[in-house]
Amino acid sequence: MKGKKKALKSPSKRNTLLDVSRNKLYINGILIFIFTVVLFFMTIQKVETEKINVKIGDRAPLEIRATKDIVDKQATERLKREAANRVQPRYRISPSIQMNMKSILKEFFDSVRELKEDDSMTTSMKIELLIEDSRIPLSRNEYQTVLRMEEEELNNFEYILNDIINQIMGAGIKEEDLEYEKENVKKIFETLDLDENKRELGVSLINNTIQPNEFIDEELTQRRIDEEVEKVEPVIIKEHQIIVRKGDIIDSNALELIKESGLLREKEGYDSRTVLGVLILIILFQVLILGHIYNFNLNIIGDNRFPVMLIIITAILLISQGMYNISPYIMPVSAVALLIAILLDVRLAIIVNIFMVFLLSFILRLDDTLMTMYLIAGSIGAFLATRPQQRYNIFIHGLLIGISNILVILSFGLIKNLGFMEILIRSGYGLTNGLFCGILAIGTLPIWENVFKILTPLKLMELSNPNQPLLKRLLVEAPGTYHHSIIVGNLSERAAEVIGADPLIARVGAYYHDIGKLTRPYFFKENQIGTDNPHDKLTPNMSTMIITSHVKDGITLGKKNKLPKEIIDIIAQHHGDTAVSYFYHKAKQNGQADVKIEDFRYDGPKPQTKEAAIVMLADSTEAAVRSIKEPTSKNIEEMITNIINGKLEDGQLDECGLSLKNLKDIKKAFSAVMMGIFHERIEYPNSNLAKEEGKA
Repeated sequence: MKGKKKALKSPSKRNTLLDVSRNKLYINGILIFIFTVVLFFMTIQKVETEKINVKIGDRAPLEIRATKDIVDKQATERLKREAANRVQPRYRISPSIQMNMKSILKEFFDSVRELKEDDSMTTSMKIELLIEDSRIPLSRNEYQTVLRMEEEELNNFEYILNDIINQIMGAGIKEEDLEYEKENVKKIFETLDLDENKRELGVSLINNTIQPNEFIDEELTQRRIDEEVEKVEPVIIKEHQIIVRKGDIIDSNALELIKESGLLREKEGYDSRTVLGVLILIILFQVLILGHIYNFNLNIIGDNRFPVMLIIITAILLISQGMYNISPYIMPVSAVALLIAILLDVRLAIIVNIFMVFLLSFILRLDDTLMTMYLIAGSIGAFLATRPQQRYNIFIHGLLIGISNILVILSFGLIKNLGFMEILIRSGYGLTNGLFCGILAIGTLPIWENVFKILTPLKLMELSNPNQPLLKRLLVEAPGTYHHSIIVGNLSERAAEVIGADPLIARVGAYYHDIGKLTRPYFFKENQIGTDNPHDKLTPNMSTMIITSHVKDGITLGKKNKLPKEIIDIIAQHHGDTAVSYFYHKAKQNGQADVKIEDFRYDGPKPQTKEAAIVMLADSTEAAVRSIKEPTSKNIEEMITNIINGKLEDGQLDECGLSLKNLKDIKKAFSAVMMGIFHERIEYPNSNLAKEEGKA
């Protein structure tokens, strides 16, 4: 029961962290700190080095381009001023001026009429009185002329003057046009049928009373100016548009634009606000990745895959920044997704790809087309790379990434109405990007596999090839063990699939679990074909030592042939510390003194992973079922049940994390596979019929 209870438990996150050595946690902590520092300086350097220390009058040290769409305020204000200046002033005519002129003239003529009726005064006296009282300055001769006119003549003359005033003042007279209009008055009188004295009198009367009556309408003019100014569109300096060329003199406008772009270094050193913003951004990105690892991939904390992930991210970030100078469309961002999907996990690959895209978009200010392209391409790369069958498949995946890049570029090109050649050039870069990512993943994969000892599906596929040296030796030198291992591999793979373990590791581990038998192949029953059993001449203790030593020999052989640690662990754990019962009971039957079960056990350890436990159960199941004299379905199922229960009761499954449900599913998987191997034959009714059918 103790074993059963333990089998029900699976390792918790806390236990997983406790299993990782304290030194490993310290190392990973240091790596995270170094990674943070590297990312920080990569980001802050890119942000701050783009800032330029210039002032008005300096020559531009380089070509300066806008980092975003900004408003050219000075150019916009200049256009507004030009629009305002183009507005013609709006004028209005003041009718009171014209009425005032007529009133002065009427007053003058009324005075003349009164004086003409007064016979007590001489003409000279009347002239003096007019000079004194009249508001219109005239010469004595002109006063004399008006006094000589008859009543009717005077009325007609007044009418002519009013008519001329109506004509001139009705059209409006501006201040600047006053002298012109006075000259015009003279010309008008020259056309009239009047004597010279009357003409001079008329000109004097009008020109001495005429005033400008057309003035600027300030309110209307300002309203028109405001309307025209509002029509002026702001002058926009587009992103990447040149602000100043290298060597140009920096004027106030250029300096303002550089400042608006965030490119002006206003003081030495890093800006504290920029430093804090970059640091918060990087920490948030890392929390996203580490949070995902804690919840879904905590096991990578204890091996080399975690530092490899950090190295890959850093390397691709550096490479991408370098490739950006050639074209932003060929940065190998998707190579990260490809590599992490192969080396670690597809979900983690997608998270890291998102992290990469957003960080690069911040550092390099990528546009919406590039961000979309890299997000989609990275996700496609991660999904494609989950189970690559051959290394050249990665190149095909790179080609598919390139095709997805082309589709994204085409879609945005159509939306933004880009020219055909522009879309074609960008599509060429997009295809190159995908191929470059595939080549980069293929080229660097052996480094991660061999230098950092990371087991990948590709490596497992290569190890499962029958042409591998150890498997070829097993086939030639220990054919029984080889065929046994193949069947164990089939059992293990099927069982791993149904419980969610890694089928590839289980199958390859099963292929190599008994390679230690190559040291002494004929001491194992499956290889004793037509030969005597050498154990008949050995003591039970010696036989036990030879049998159990195949585990140590397998570990030695595996290390010599550079098998991955995961496979060597399966070799070491596939018997756990089970007892070699046959020789233990034989020793007791021989009357051997002081027989202890511990002397007949394997050295262990017990299986530590689900895959190792599956191989243990499959190994015992295959050997046991093969020994059944009548392999019926009932007998096979009973044997499998006994094997699994025996391992469970013996405590061999205490440390692997298998649950009772897992064991039940494994039993069904084993039964299905073994039934396929030991299927029932058709029994013919009699031998004669069989012979006849054989002849046919």
